[in-house]
Amino acid sequence: MSERFDITGLDIGILIGYLVLSRIIPLLLSGKKEDSEDYFLGGRNFIWPLIGFSLFATNMSGASFVGLAGAGYSQGISVYSYEWMTSVILVVFIFFILPFYLRSGAFTMPEFLEKRYGRGPRMVFSTFNLAAMMIIDMAAALYAGGLVFQALFPVIPLWVSILGLAVLAAVYTIFGGLGAVVISDTIQAVVLFIGGTIVALLTFMAIPSWAAVERAAPEGALHIIQPANNPDLPWPGLLTGVIVIGTYYWTTNQVVVQRTLGARSLDHGRWGAIFAGFLKVPLLFLMILPGTMALTLYPNLDNADLVFPTLAFDLLPVGVRGIILAAVVAAITSTVDSVLNSASTLFTMDFVRTVRPNTSQRALVAWGRFATAGALVVAVTWAPQIARFGTLYAYLQSLLSYVTPPIVAVFLMGVLWRRATKQAAFATLVTLLPLGALGFVFVQVLGYVNIQFLYAAGISFASGLIMMTVISLLTPAPPREVTDELTWSPRLWREETEELRGKPWYQNYRYLAVALLVVTAVVVIWWA
Repeated sequence: MSERFDITGLDIGILIGYLVLSRIIPLLLSGKKEDSEDYFLGGRNFIWPLIGFSLFATNMSGASFVGLAGAGYSQGISVYSYEWMTSVILVVFIFFILPFYLRSGAFTMPEFLEKRYGRGPRMVFSTFNLAAMMIIDMAAALYAGGLVFQALFPVIPLWVSILGLAVLAAVYTIFGGLGAVVISDTIQAVVLFIGGTIVALLTFMAIPSWAAVERAAPEGALHIIQPANNPDLPWPGLLTGVIVIGTYYWTTNQVVVQRTLGARSLDHGRWGAIFAGFLKVPLLFLMILPGTMALTLYPNLDNADLVFPTLAFDLLPVGVRGIILAAVVAAITSTVDSVLNSASTLFTMDFVRTVRPNTSQRALVAWGRFATAGALVVAVTWAPQIARFGTLYAYLQSLLSYVTPPIVAVFLMGVLWRRATKQAAFATLVTLLPLGALGFVFVQVLGYVNIQFLYAAGISFASGLIMMTVISLLTPAPPREVTDELTWSPRLWREETEELRGKPWYQNYRYLAVALLVVTAVVVIWWA
């Protein structure tokens, strides 16, 4: 073991103490779950701080916690575009999309698709969602954690570390449901901020000077906005790919949206999403810049994804390292527990309840626990294979660029255009999802075509919009009673404006959303 990764009994003691408390507290506070709505949506009673912290912790997976610093090291701060764009997407989400999700009373995103388009699109999207959760979300988080623990304990095989982390996340997910997950995420979000802040501050103190960082960083690495020929994140790619991938993640991904589906009210769902947006803003300073500044300290790291644990164990004193270990475990398990709960929700509500509608509430919860264990096995099996794909962020963003744009097209047109039909939605999903997966294999894996993945996302999204439009116009319009309930219109905006007149500014989500956009814009313009 490298001296840099030496840990003491005190560090391990802090980690074990955190693991025990972070499993016991959520289970005690969430209570016994025998009803499906309690188990899968926390009884639809989440308040905005819990929603915001849970959204943040779920997003800050092990892949992000490790991968953001790694991306800052290897490509500079341009990767922050994935973070600041979240503010824009969340504002669109709470203005135009979330109200219809809550109005529909759906448990899952595929169930919302059925209410809008019919059963066909629901089953296609649910199948895709289950596969994506295990192969993309959960496997990437487990792999990131496995990397860190393998660096700390080289004698332990990668797959053993992955299995251990998976079991830690599964303990309270299987028994406590989404209520336990959200409580745990809140604890873990606080630990994430503490750990990230400590490492960031010590990195700032350790660098020789800011001038040394500018000399060590490649040309343009300290700018968020990159030229059009940049291989990692060209500025047109913000519009063709980043915003599309982000829209998928924050507005249609069951893992994320499930938190807002459990909101006590529409207001709490909106406030929670805005709060999550504010929590994302400082990640440039807490996660990405430390990775870039590490170029002055470790110019020749073999694996960029190890820059965060390298900083932590090189700069932190004994004992404090235990907090960082806890933060890394928090990042990993907060995503894994969320994906496990969402996978069990999808399997149970979209397949079991659809095939066997008379299943009792107790049996639905039992099926959910069974599905959680099954999803865990698939993710643990696949996670070690991610080592074949460059950095974690390269794996995540390139794969999402190929397979998610058609989903975004179907959801957005369903919420924003009354004329969108079930035939168009079904045809778009069953045609473009497999083509996207093939495109990823031929372009990103086999290298037969040379195209930047964010541009590929734009092409796929445009294809989805065109296909939805053409087929919708060629098929019968959906019933008005469906579209009136689940589609945005200027009338709804005017009615809501009247309702908001009696609220103080700090409860008016529109003012809060503008504040989020202004703060985000200041950071982006300063570092552009």
